[in-house]
Amino acid sequence: MSLACKGVMLAVPGRVLCRGLSFTVTPGEVWAVLGANGSGKTTLLHAIAGLKPCAAGEVSWNGVPPGTHPGRERAREVGLLMQQEDSTFWGSTLEYVRLGRFPHMRSWFAWQRDDDERAAAALDAVGLAPLAGRSYSTLSGGERQRARIAQLIAQAPRLILLDEPLQHLDLRHQALALALFRRLAREEMRAVVMVLHDALWPGRTCSHALLVFEGGFTLAGAARDVLTRENLERLYGCPLQEFAQNAARYFVPHV
Repeated sequence: MSLACKGVMLAVPGRVLCRGLSFTVTPGEVWAVLGANGSGKTTLLHAIAGLKPCAAGEVSWNGVPPGTHPGRERAREVGLLMQQEDSTFWGSTLEYVRLGRFPHMRSWFAWQRDDDERAAAALDAVGLAPLAGRSYSTLSGGERQRARIAQLIAQAPRLILLDEPLQHLDLRHQALALALFRRLAREEMRAVVMVLHDALWPGRTCSHALLVFEGGFTLAGAARDVLTRENLERLYGCPLQEFAQNAARYFVPHV
């Protein structure tokens, strides 16, 4: 699935978050969305998912506005990992992940064998297979985050939207999660858009980047062109050190 934003403006009372935003995401691409706290990254992701209207401009999936897709069809095409999850789930970890299969259910009365197999495979992909039978409510914060990622993988959307997918994850599982997203893009031709806060990862793992600046200005394009020290210092308002590894670049605060 391809995603297109044309002339998008997003606003909250008293403030414009972005204006004139235009960019296109195609299958196989991994986009990083970067910006300071409160710059509108989550609002943008919700607009892309069809959960929030744009003040101006339009969002389309394969050339069609999100609202024209029926609910279950929409969930088969687009998946959103939200930044926070307030609900409580008392079933097992496997049962929690299997909820991602709901848009694909062929019967209202029972899960199919394929649903169980896909949920188990998703758990294995995030390294949680040994915890499949454990109550979801007993998992640590990092384990819950990996289970949430697994649920989205089980959902199998063509467009994957991730709001801070690395929160609560240790360094090893951050790297594994990013490798998983890249694999889904490259091998299964899914489109991935994720909000990240760490400038260490995007230049090494993402093909494209979107920077959301204070005042509503945005910059989008290939990661090698957008992710420069000058752009990121302006974005975050602090000095950075730049390091290179082969063709990839990454940045850390200069303290």
